[in-house]
Amino acid sequence: MAYYDLSKEERAGVFSQMTEVVCTETNAGQWKLGYAYFADPDTYIRKNAYLATGRLVQAGTISKSRVIQILEELFKDENQLVRQTVINAAGEIGCFDFEAVMPFFEKGLFDPHHQVRNAVIGSIKKMGQKNPVPVLAYAERFLEHEQFEIRREIVHGIELRGRTHPQDILPLLRRLEHDQKPRVRNTLVHVLGQIAYKKGCLETVCADLKTHWQNKELVNDALEEIIDVHYRYRNFTCYTQDEARAYIEQYFSN
Repeated sequence: MAYYDLSKEERAGVFSQMTEVVCTETNAGQWKLGYAYFADPDTYIRKNAYLATGRLVQAGTISKSRVIQILEELFKDENQLVRQTVINAAGEIGCFDFEAVMPFFEKGLFDPHHQVRNAVIGSIKKMGQKNPVPVLAYAERFLEHEQFEIRREIVHGIELRGRTHPQDILPLLRRLEHDQKPRVRNTLVHVLGQIAYKKGCLETVCADLKTHWQNKELVNDALEEIIDVHYRYRNFTCYTQDEARAYIEQYFSN
């Protein structure tokens, strides 16, 4: 039976049991059921496994160094679901201690399977939001990587921090304004749209685009994306689409 086929009370019981298993097996130094959780085809079982792991480490209930040793072994597994869950577990730890788990992301960025690489993006998003200083410094190292897909993944990964603090990521995004790869450029435009719809963010993004960006064609595309986002996300935006369009037209007319 799938996780979300269970009742709310049953799901709570499953999470409690999984947490106990991760704690017990970590202290014993070997994961058996823990491995099965990480390899489970049910996304939500895997999610609960990495959430339980991160919370136990943060609470000091289990040894961080012992967990990292176990994750290092699991990351050698041929099953991409296991490697994906390892990255997500490392991401939970990285929200409060990025340096301890950085090697997982160094490897995960180059994993042959897209599910693992996508887990890196998702983890950079959540870590960058909660622990931005070391995570953004890490991301900056890859902005000019020779593999364009790495550049694209990093741009996507820093998006979540930018949604509430666009000033933190705009200098990083700017370094790619002349990137010739369409996938990088498209992701750059997408992220600029995503970081401009919350309160105070449109003004910050527009000021940066007008003052510091040289690629006017990209800026125009980004502004169109920002206006479009204000319609697509109209239930969550600070301004209506018409208000955002009017602000942009007036701001860039001067």
